[in-house]
Amino acid sequence: MFGRINPYMRCIAAAMMLMTVALPLRANDLVVGKSAPPITLSTLDGKHIALSDLRGKVVILTFWATWCAPCQQELPLLSEYAREHTKDGLVVLGFSLDDADNMKQVRAVADRLSFPIGLLGDPHVPGYGRIWHLPVSFIIDRNGLLVDDGWKDKDPSWTQARLDNVVTPLLSAAD
Repeated sequence: MFGRINPYMRCIAAAMMLMTVALPLRANDLVVGKSAPPITLSTLDGKHIALSDLRGKVVILTFWATWCAPCQQELPLLSEYAREHTKDGLVVLGFSLDDADNMKQVRAVADRLSFPIGLLGDPHVPGYGRIWHLPVSFIIDRNGLLVDDGWKDKDPSWTQARLDNVVTPLLSAAD
């Protein structure tokens, strides 16, 4: 009934299907220099920390999982940096992509960190897109503006040098 499909049209159809599937992976509202999208961390102990309540602080949103080896390497570094710079106005919020079945492992990691942790629940985060690779972090300045988009980082893993270059200047900048 439909006859033979032109190979060129088949390629176009396949490309359109691929774009439809891949687009949500990267779809977000992030623009460096503009307001960061709202997000709230529901911590493991039942507290809620909204990004909007942290105005005046420098905020690192970090997304990780217990099964992510690079995450496990950078979390202690990020924790130590947060401990050292809390007095300077730094807040780190950790969003775990683990599910509730892994709560024991998540709590074991959280107990060693100096910043609050919560389960993300859904990898589709309004404004930030679908969290599809880990680790990924976003930096928000004291005015609530996005200053570092983790999706665009060539090497998104934290190192001391990267923290010193990206975050430390924000901590010493006046409000």
